[in-house]
Amino acid sequence: MRHRKITNTSVELSELGFGASVIGNLHRVTPALDAAAAVEAAWDAGIRYFDTAPHYGLGLSERRLGAALRDRPRNEYVISSKVGRLLVPNERPRGVDDEGFVVRDDLRRQWDFSRDGVLRSIEATLERTGLDRLDVVYLHDPDDHWRQAAEEAMPVLAELRGQGVIGAIGAGMNQSAMLARFLRDTAADVVMLAGRYTLLDQSALDDVLPAAQELDKSVVAVGVFNSGLLSLDRPAQGMKYDYRDAPPALVARALAIAEVCVAHGTTLPAAAIAFPYTHPHIINVTLGMRNAEQVARNAELHRRHIPEGLWEDLRAQGLIRSDVPAEKGHQRSSHCL
Repeated sequence: MRHRKITNTSVELSELGFGASVIGNLHRVTPALDAAAAVEAAWDAGIRYFDTAPHYGLGLSERRLGAALRDRPRNEYVISSKVGRLLVPNERPRGVDDEGFVVRDDLRRQWDFSRDGVLRSIEATLERTGLDRLDVVYLHDPDDHWRQAAEEAMPVLAELRGQGVIGAIGAGMNQSAMLARFLRDTAADVVMLAGRYTLLDQSALDDVLPAAQELDKSVVAVGVFNSGLLSLDRPAQGMKYDYRDAPPALVARALAIAEVCVAHGTTLPAAAIAFPYTHPHIINVTLGMRNAEQVARNAELHRRHIPEGLWEDLRAQGLIRSDVPAEKGHQRSSHCL
């Protein structure tokens, strides 16, 4: 699998990344053996970029990912985690976490983008993963904490990058406007963009992607299935879009896109994975993968050739924005596993 470099750094990401939120028991339990097998299958598929966070399963994702990678050559993979949510003892546990992960709530999350909070978070992540360093560190969902995140957290990450402790720094969010601010106004190298440059939502073309292009910085795309609506060949009512039931109009639009995909000899999920590469500053697509079967499916979808005329037809029919780059994005990254 080809790799692409985070611009102005030495960090290279495999074009497909492994998102470890689901092995932290997101929405339902992922057995430990399935989690380990998923990481092994990802490695066998050529994936060398792995993303986690303290938030995912109150540290369970970090522990599982660290254990699965511990015996791999450390210089052969890139791992990212996040800061902004410290894990602290929960004085009032109710038995199960209430933020979407099926884990005990002996710990709770505490927002903290202070210098001390960032340093404590990184130290705790290294302890949980058992690894010697993190390659990329993102500020995690700083939507309501811009000032502290920009004025305290990002400068300390920049110090650690300058010392060679971290290879690249940035922020990860579900919105694109503030990510553009991080690229323009802070020392960020890369941003993790969730759900805002997909077949159903190209709003990142209004802010963060122009900023990345202007400043020659990099973007990692996540949430490319928009919570599930783009994950099947034929979308159906009741599927999720941005964590909620998809409105009928969006389901109809996804079906229309799926029909154009079929006419070009491909499928909706394959196109959903390929679409972010239409923009030259998106260097990676990271997908959550719960078991070896999901890894195999996503790796196969990523391998598929996407006819260059697909994007043109989608633009012509008004199914994606007319300003989606006409560049042969997926052919740029023609790859084989």
